[in-house]
Amino acid sequence: MHPGTTCLDTSTATPEGRQQPFDVTHRIVLAIAVPMTFAYVSTPLLGLTDTAVLGQFGRAADLAGLGVAAVIFDLVFSLISFIRTSTTGLVAQAFGRDDRGEEEAVFWRAVISGIAGGVSLVILSPLILYAGLAVIGPEPAAAAVATTYFYIRILSSPVRLINDALLGYVLGKGRGTIGLLLQTVLNGTNIALSVFLGLVLGYGVSGVAWATVISEIVAAAAGFLIVLPAFKGQQHPSMIRLFERDKLIALFALNRDITIRSLLLVASFVLLTRAGAAISTVVLAANAVLMNFFMISAFFLDGMAAAAEQLAGRSIGAQNLMAFRRSIRLTALWSFALSGFLAAAFLLSGSSVIAFLTTAETVRAAAVEYLPWMALTGITGALAFQMDGIYIGATWSKEMRNMMILSFVGYVIALEALTPLLGNHGVWLSLNLFLFLRGVTLAAATPRQIRQSFRSAH
Repeated sequence: MHPGTTCLDTSTATPEGRQQPFDVTHRIVLAIAVPMTFAYVSTPLLGLTDTAVLGQFGRAADLAGLGVAAVIFDLVFSLISFIRTSTTGLVAQAFGRDDRGEEEAVFWRAVISGIAGGVSLVILSPLILYAGLAVIGPEPAAAAVATTYFYIRILSSPVRLINDALLGYVLGKGRGTIGLLLQTVLNGTNIALSVFLGLVLGYGVSGVAWATVISEIVAAAAGFLIVLPAFKGQQHPSMIRLFERDKLIALFALNRDITIRSLLLVASFVLLTRAGAAISTVVLAANAVLMNFFMISAFFLDGMAAAAEQLAGRSIGAQNLMAFRRSIRLTALWSFALSGFLAAAFLLSGSSVIAFLTTAETVRAAAVEYLPWMALTGITGALAFQMDGIYIGATWSKEMRNMMILSFVGYVIALEALTPLLGNHGVWLSLNLFLFLRGVTLAAATPRQIRQSFRSAH
C-alpha cells in the first residue's frame, strides 16, 4: 500500500501482483477453532492415563511423584510457550502478505530456537529439578519418583519445542485440522505407550516417562512429513536471512513479552492457591476441584483464541483492515457464546461432577458454594482469551504485556482488599476481576494499535 492511499483494498496483494480475495466468515473461524478445541481438550486425557497406569501399582509415592514432576514441567513449558504462539503470529502475517519465503524462515527460526531452548533445559535440568523440589517439598519417596520421571522426560525437551514450532506453523497457515492431527498423534501415541510400557511391561514411572519421550519424536516426524513438502519448489531462505539481526531482535522482544505475560498468568493461579490455603484446608481442596472446571473452559476458549491468532495475523500481513475488524467481531461473538454455554453447563451439572471428583462431604459442600463464581470466570474471561489471540496474531506483544502487568496489579490489590472481607468469595471475585480487567484493558487499547498497524487506512 503506497503512502497517501485513502482507502484500503479488501483483497490481499501478492508479490507477483495478483489479488487474492480474503474475507473472514463464520465458517473460516470455526474451521480453525473447532479442531483446535478438540486438540486441546484431548490433552487432559494423557494426564488421566498416566495417573491411572501408576495407580494400578498401589503406591501413593508414585502418584505423588508424578504430580510433583508434572507441576515442574507445566511451569517450565508454560514459560517457553512463546515458541508456539510467536510462530503462529509471524507465519500468519507472512501468509497474509503471500511471502512464502518468510513463512519458511519463521518456521526454521522457531525450530532452531526450540532446539537451542531444549538443549539448554537438558543442561540446566539438575538446577531446575533442585529448585522445583525445594519449592514443593515432597516426601523422600515421592521426590525419588519425581526425579526418575524428570530426568527421563527432560530428554524430550528439544523435540517438544520442535513440536511447538510445527504446531505454530500449521496454525499460522490456518490449518486447524492438521493441528488436530498432530496433537492426536502426539497424545494418542503417548497414551498407548504409557499403558504398554508402564503397565503391560511393568516399567512403572520410567515407562510412563519414556512414553512421553518417544511420542514427542513420533509426532515431530509426522509433523515434518506434513510441513516440509510445502517448501518444495521455492527458494529456501539463506542462513543470512534466518539470522537477520532485525528479525532476531524483533523475535526476542516478542518472546520476552509473551514470557512475562505467561509468568504473571501462572503467578495469578499461585496466588489463588495460596489465598485458599490461608483460609483453610477444606477451602484449598474445594478451590483445587473447581480449578478443573476452569481448565475445561480454558481449553475451549483457547481453541477460539487460536482462530483469533491466525486471522488477526493474516489480516495484518495483508493490510486488510476490514478483515481484521471482522476477525475481532466474529471471534468475540463465538467466544462469548461458548463461554455462556459452558457457564450454564457448569451450573446445571457442576454439583454432580463435584460429587464424582471427591467423596469428602465438607469439600463437596464448599465447592458447590463457590461454583457460581467459577462458572462466571468463563464469561469474564472470554474477552481476555479472545483478545490475547488477537494481540498474539498481530504481534502487539508490548501492549499485551503492559495490560497484563496492569491487570495483575489490580488483581493483587483486589485479593488483599476483598479476601479479609469476603473470605473465599473474595478470592474468586478477585479472579473474575482479574480476567475482566485483562479483556477490557486490551480491548480499550485496540483502536490505538489498529491506527498504528493500519496507518494507510486512516
